[in-house]
Amino acid sequence: MHETMPRTARLDTPGLLHHVMIRGIERRKIFSDDKDRENLIERLSVLVPETKTKCYAWSFLSNHAHFLFRSGPQGIAGLMRRMLTGYAVSYNKRHRRHGQLFRNRYKSVICQEDIYLQELVRYIHLNPLRAKAVSDLKDLNRYSYCGHSAFMGKKIREWQDIELTSRI
Repeated sequence: MHETMPRTARLDTPGLLHHVMIRGIERRKIFSDDKDRENLIERLSVLVPETKTKCYAWSFLSNHAHFLFRSGPQGIAGLMRRMLTGYAVSYNKRHRRHGQLFRNRYKSVICQEDIYLQELVRYIHLNPLRAKAVSDLKDLNRYSYCGHSAFMGKKIREWQDIELTSRI
Protein backbone atom coordinates (compact mmCIF):
# COMPACT_ATOMS: atom_id res chain seq x y z
CA MET A 1 0.00 0.00 0.00
CA HIS A 2 1.31 3.42 -0.95
CA GLU A 3 0.93 6.24 1.54
CA THR A 4 1.11 9.82 0.36
CA MET A 5 2.75 12.46 2.43
CA PRO A 6 0.77 15.64 3.01
CA ARG A 7 2.07 18.75 1.27
CA THR A 8 4.28 20.87 3.42
CA ALA A 9 3.00 24.30 4.33
CA ARG A 10 4.51 27.20 2.47
CA LEU A 11 6.32 29.99 4.21
CA ASP A 12 3.89 32.83 3.52
CA THR A 13 4.70 35.74 5.80
CA PRO A 14 3.73 39.24 4.63
CA GLY A 15 6.60 41.18 3.08
CA LEU A 16 8.61 38.20 1.84
CA LEU A 17 10.15 38.21 -1.62
CA HIS A 18 8.86 35.25 -3.69
CA HIS A 19 10.09 33.94 -7.03
CA VAL A 20 6.89 32.27 -8.25
CA MET A 21 6.69 29.89 -11.20
CA ILE A 22 3.63 28.39 -12.83
CA ARG A 23 3.78 25.62 -15.43
CA GLY A 24 1.29 23.97 -17.72
CA ILE A 25 0.25 20.43 -16.92
CA GLU A 26 2.30 17.93 -18.95
CA ARG A 27 4.31 20.89 -20.30
CA ARG A 28 1.29 22.03 -22.28
CA LYS A 29 0.70 25.64 -23.20
CA ILE A 30 -0.93 27.93 -20.65
CA PHE A 31 -1.12 30.75 -23.21
CA SER A 32 -2.53 29.94 -26.63
CA ASP A 33 -2.43 33.51 -27.91
CA ASP A 34 -2.07 37.17 -26.93
CA LYS A 35 -5.69 37.31 -25.73
CA ASP A 36 -4.77 34.75 -23.05
CA ARG A 37 -1.69 36.76 -22.07
CA GLU A 38 -3.76 39.96 -21.86
CA ASN A 39 -6.26 38.10 -19.67
CA LEU A 40 -3.56 37.27 -17.11
CA ILE A 41 -2.13 40.80 -17.28
CA GLU A 42 -5.60 42.18 -16.56
CA ARG A 43 -5.90 39.87 -13.55
CA LEU A 44 -2.50 41.07 -12.30
CA SER A 45 -3.54 44.70 -12.78
CA VAL A 46 -6.51 44.16 -10.46
CA LEU A 47 -5.17 41.65 -7.92
CA VAL A 48 -1.65 43.04 -7.32
CA PRO A 49 -2.91 46.41 -5.99
CA GLU A 50 -5.97 44.87 -4.34
CA THR A 51 -3.83 42.46 -2.30
CA LYS A 52 -1.14 45.12 -1.70
CA THR A 53 1.41 42.83 -3.34
CA LYS A 54 4.42 44.31 -5.11
CA CYS A 55 5.39 42.86 -8.48
CA TYR A 56 9.01 43.58 -9.47
CA ALA A 57 9.49 41.22 -12.41
CA TRP A 58 7.45 38.86 -14.57
CA SER A 59 7.57 37.05 -17.89
CA PHE A 60 5.19 34.83 -19.83
CA LEU A 61 6.29 32.00 -22.09
CA SER A 62 3.95 29.60 -23.86
CA ASN A 63 3.95 26.87 -21.19
CA HIS A 64 5.09 28.69 -18.06
CA ALA A 65 5.46 32.06 -16.36
CA HIS A 66 7.73 33.64 -13.75
CA PHE A 67 6.97 36.38 -11.22
CA LEU A 68 8.91 38.21 -8.53
CA PHE A 69 6.45 39.31 -5.84
CA ARG A 70 6.74 40.87 -2.41
CA SER A 71 3.74 39.51 -0.56
CA GLY A 72 1.17 41.87 0.87
CA PRO A 73 -0.43 41.77 4.33
CA GLN A 74 -2.32 38.53 3.56
CA GLY A 75 0.69 36.66 2.12
CA ILE A 76 1.05 35.37 -1.44
CA ALA A 77 -1.40 32.44 -1.38
CA GLY A 78 -4.57 34.53 -1.77
CA LEU A 79 -3.19 36.39 -4.79
CA MET A 80 -2.06 33.18 -6.47
CA ARG A 81 -5.29 31.28 -5.75
CA ARG A 82 -7.48 34.06 -7.14
CA MET A 83 -5.24 34.74 -10.12
CA LEU A 84 -4.73 31.12 -11.18
CA THR A 85 -8.26 29.88 -10.52
CA GLY A 86 -9.82 32.79 -12.39
CA TYR A 87 -7.39 32.44 -15.26
CA ALA A 88 -7.84 28.64 -15.56
CA VAL A 89 -11.64 28.92 -15.55
CA SER A 90 -11.62 31.61 -18.26
CA TYR A 91 -8.95 29.78 -20.31
CA ASN A 92 -10.91 26.52 -20.20
CA LYS A 93 -14.15 28.26 -21.14
CA ARG A 94 -12.57 30.24 -23.98
CA HIS A 95 -10.78 27.19 -25.42
CA ARG A 96 -13.66 24.77 -24.75
CA ARG A 97 -11.64 22.49 -22.57
CA HIS A 98 -11.92 21.19 -19.02
CA GLY A 99 -9.60 19.87 -16.36
CA GLN A 100 -6.39 21.14 -14.87
CA LEU A 101 -4.40 23.78 -16.70
CA PHE A 102 -1.44 24.05 -14.31
CA ARG A 103 1.02 21.40 -13.20
CA ASN A 104 0.58 20.92 -9.47
CA ARG A 105 0.45 24.08 -7.42
CA TYR A 106 2.62 27.05 -8.19
CA LYS A 107 6.25 26.90 -7.10
CA SER A 108 7.42 29.65 -4.77
CA VAL A 109 11.01 30.21 -3.71
CA ILE A 110 11.72 32.69 -0.91
CA CYS A 111 14.52 35.04 -1.94
CA GLN A 112 17.20 36.88 -0.06
CA GLU A 113 16.99 40.44 -1.22
CA ASP A 114 20.57 41.65 -1.24
CA ILE A 115 22.17 38.54 -2.64
CA TYR A 116 19.64 37.26 -5.13
CA LEU A 117 17.44 40.18 -6.20
CA GLN A 118 19.51 41.62 -9.06
CA GLU A 119 20.18 38.28 -10.66
CA LEU A 120 16.59 37.14 -10.25
CA VAL A 121 15.16 40.23 -11.96
CA ARG A 122 17.59 39.70 -14.84
CA TYR A 123 16.81 35.99 -15.03
CA ILE A 124 13.05 36.55 -15.15
CA HIS A 125 13.21 39.41 -17.65
CA LEU A 126 15.66 37.61 -19.95
CA ASN A 127 13.51 34.47 -20.08
CA PRO A 128 11.75 35.42 -23.36
CA LEU A 129 15.15 35.99 -24.99
CA ARG A 130 16.49 32.61 -23.81
CA ALA A 131 13.28 30.91 -24.98
CA LYS A 132 13.57 32.66 -28.36
CA ALA A 133 10.18 34.39 -27.93
CA VAL A 134 12.11 37.52 -28.97
CA SER A 135 15.20 37.70 -31.16
CA ASP A 136 17.33 40.28 -29.34
CA LEU A 137 17.42 42.87 -26.53
CA LYS A 138 15.83 45.50 -28.76
CA ASP A 139 12.81 43.22 -29.27
CA LEU A 140 12.76 42.41 -25.54
CA ASN A 141 12.56 46.14 -24.75
CA ARG A 142 9.24 46.25 -26.64
CA TYR A 143 7.94 42.78 -25.72
CA SER A 144 4.53 43.23 -24.06
CA TYR A 145 4.52 39.99 -22.08
CA CYS A 146 7.44 40.62 -19.78
CA GLY A 147 8.17 43.26 -17.14
CA HIS A 148 11.33 44.33 -18.94
CA SER A 149 9.39 46.74 -21.19
CA ALA A 150 8.13 48.65 -18.11
CA PHE A 151 11.60 48.56 -16.58
CA MET A 152 12.96 50.15 -19.78
CA GLY A 153 10.20 52.80 -19.84
CA LYS A 154 8.54 51.42 -22.99
CA LYS A 155 5.30 50.31 -21.28
CA ILE A 156 3.47 51.67 -18.27
CA ARG A 157 2.15 49.01 -15.94
CA GLU A 158 0.63 50.69 -12.90
CA TRP A 159 0.77 47.41 -10.98
CA GLN A 160 4.48 46.76 -11.64
CA ASP A 161 6.87 48.30 -9.14
CA ILE A 162 9.93 49.48 -11.06
CA GLU A 163 11.34 51.72 -8.33
CA LEU A 164 13.22 48.96 -6.52
CA THR A 165 14.46 47.37 -9.71
CA SER A 166 15.48 50.67 -11.34
CA ARG A 167 18.30 50.92 -8.79
CA ILE A 168 19.72 47.60 -10.02
